[in-house]
Amino acid sequence: MEQVLFFFVAFLAVGSAGYFVFARNPMYALLSLIVTMFSIAGMYILLNAQFLGIVQIIVYAGAIMVLFLYILMMLNLNKEDESKKQNTLKFIGVFSAGILLVGMLGAFRGVKQNIVAGEGIDYSVGLTKNLGRLLFNEYVVPFELASILILAGIVGAVLIGKKDL
Repeated sequence: MEQVLFFFVAFLAVGSAGYFVFARNPMYALLSLIVTMFSIAGMYILLNAQFLGIVQIIVYAGAIMVLFLYILMMLNLNKEDESKKQNTLKFIGVFSAGILLVGMLGAFRGVKQNIVAGEGIDYSVGLTKNLGRLLFNEYVVPFELASILILAGIVGAVLIGKKDL
């Protein structure tokens, strides 16, 4: 059942990424990119990397996609801009993608897979419980210094943003 769910989420990620590339409307493209980010987070969670999945949702699907959405709303996108693209630019894009594909296939061709499934795998690596225990036991001083740095950044942003003090 878990494998079926993983392949469904992977298919959803690939499909929405493909729609992002070929969508004409930038708003629909951005929404499909958000679906792609959530799908990738789902794959992380299914691969027992809960921390990476949560960070994927918070950072990419949350903050960065909202920023892209605001930028897209501020831009004045006209349909006339699409017809002005020259065919040479389209050819250069397709040619570059082909070179990238050939390079990736060449890189994957040299990889040998001698890994037996499930052998020697530590399944507790991506758990947030273990990460929290590690942060608060061994790395408590750097963790607290990072929190003080973030607090100083927030206070600085508020002071810069205020007009009168």
